[in-house]
Amino acid sequence: MTRKLTSLIAAGGAAALMFTTAACSSSRDGGGSGAGTNASGGSGGATISKSSLIGISMPTKSLERWNRDGANLVQKLKSMGYTKTSLQYADNKTEQQSSQIQNMINQGAKILVIAAVDGTALTPVLQTAANKGVKVIAYDRLINGSKNVDYYATFDNYKVGQLQGNFIKSKIGSTKVNLEAFAGSPDDNNAKFFFSGAWDVLNPLIKSGQITVPSKKAPATNDGWKSIGIQGWTSDAAQSEMQNRLNSFYGGGKKVNVVLSPNDSLALGIAQALAAAGYKPGASYPVLTGQDADLANVKNIIAGKQSMTVWKDTRALGNEVAKMVDQIATGAKVDVNDEKTYNNGIKVVPTYLLAPVVVTKDDIKAKLVDSGFYQASELGL
Repeated sequence: MTRKLTSLIAAGGAAALMFTTAACSSSRDGGGSGAGTNASGGSGGATISKSSLIGISMPTKSLERWNRDGANLVQKLKSMGYTKTSLQYADNKTEQQSSQIQNMINQGAKILVIAAVDGTALTPVLQTAANKGVKVIAYDRLINGSKNVDYYATFDNYKVGQLQGNFIKSKIGSTKVNLEAFAGSPDDNNAKFFFSGAWDVLNPLIKSGQITVPSKKAPATNDGWKSIGIQGWTSDAAQSEMQNRLNSFYGGGKKVNVVLSPNDSLALGIAQALAAAGYKPGASYPVLTGQDADLANVKNIIAGKQSMTVWKDTRALGNEVAKMVDQIATGAKVDVNDEKTYNNGIKVVPTYLLAPVVVTKDDIKAKLVDSGFYQASELGL
């Protein structure tokens, strides 16, 4: 979730588009938007040499987007003169990530950029970092339970879910439909906000009777999202779960009409399960959501096997984080635009927030190709 980003860093126009922030509640702890404040965080303090080590900890290489994120950030930093970086992937293992971060600290890292595997598991190693004066930027996933998180950069994750929920609502109109819902990995802080954004739109339709969930896997409230979460965001687990639901609850000609998938990895597995059950692209194919604009999923959208994806232009996120690194290193004010929303349980973390965008078959070229995110040839266009 690599090449697209590394080859496309210069696409400033697309990055600028994503810097537009979205407005929703300003009181959510880690998933809302306080956009438009144009505030600046504190000074980075003493200057840090451009030859100093910058540590970058990503959660996994198994999702396309994280490969893009890591490669883009390294190249962007190098283009700014920060040539000494350590990029590590934690294989979705919390202990491995903590160990990798500790090694970066031991090697003399001055700034750490961390996309956490488990946002609650890094408190001890972050205290070690703080003891050595290392600054920490949480990348896309808020790190909870620690006072030693200096800055946070992300997209409006609640808005991601809202976009998915509203897309479904617009597609079904007043028609009664059968829906199956999925949520993300229970250890990912962002997953609850993706789900909450969508469920705030869809749950009232379930309560009204317009939407039926034959599997009964429909949390009564947003807080129940983990009961339908897919550990590690794996396609295989999503495929298996969807197959089980289709086999158990959709006999006798009953069809699923809508599947809420919070990201593209899950949507890929769900689409495979639908294909195995005989669902074919066309007017009766289920509405299937996603997020990340992964290559395989964009191809599925073109083929009619997925309805939409929420695109978070991670080039823009990487560019913003690289700018944060430079501002910290030079002792400048760090640009943030939200100093109210992102409470990690210990402190409100100064945040830079970017806006997500819906992509459908009709605007793949305009949004993903014309911006340089993909080449037309990669998509068969």
